[in-house]
Amino acid sequence: MSISSLVVITGANRGIGLELARHYASEGYEVVGVCRQSSDELAKVARQIIEGVDVTTAEGIAKLKTGLAGKHISLLINNAGLLQDEVLGSIDFDSIRTQMEINAYAPLRVAEALIPLMGQGSKIANITSRMGSIADNDSGGRYGYRASKAALNAFGKSLAMDLKPKGIAVAQLHPGFVKTRMVNFGGLITPEESARGLVEQIARLNLENTGSFWHSNGEELPW
Repeated sequence: MSISSLVVITGANRGIGLELARHYASEGYEVVGVCRQSSDELAKVARQIIEGVDVTTAEGIAKLKTGLAGKHISLLINNAGLLQDEVLGSIDFDSIRTQMEINAYAPLRVAEALIPLMGQGSKIANITSRMGSIADNDSGGRYGYRASKAALNAFGKSLAMDLKPKGIAVAQLHPGFVKTRMVNFGGLITPEESARGLVEQIARLNLENTGSFWHSNGEELPW
């Protein structure tokens, strides 16, 4: 892979984002890690780190655009996310708003800002969750997380339709139940296993299947 192929990953300092950064760096991609605070692990693999970026703010997006000015992005991975819980009867609507900002609005902000740096053959991978599937919801709860990921799925589908004429493909990808800090490391698969699956799905993404909602294991998920 030519080193000119550039991958931008948000939330790249740990967990799934870090493993994705490691993979693409090992394949010869130029990796740009975007995060609020970098890590020693990310510094070992990223060609460039843009830290201090709050992707929910106009200031954060402006800093991201400045850091990437003049570059051509092959792949944008919107990975940064937040999981909080709400209990019916005492729902914290501020928590829901925060999750909507981080999980749904921020990926759309990032994509809209960086589309001018993308072109024919570029891809956008939105790391979502099957908990954003309305058809798959058989346990209730998680109001903010479910709603924010459902919104991200809707945004991603619209992006796919709008960007298809530009030759840019978009996928919504569920990473699996991953052993990360977000779930107190209580998942079923490791970040390394999740990243391998995500990379496989990103590789199969094209303009014919753009807009798809896939599990990292390749399963197509219901909306």
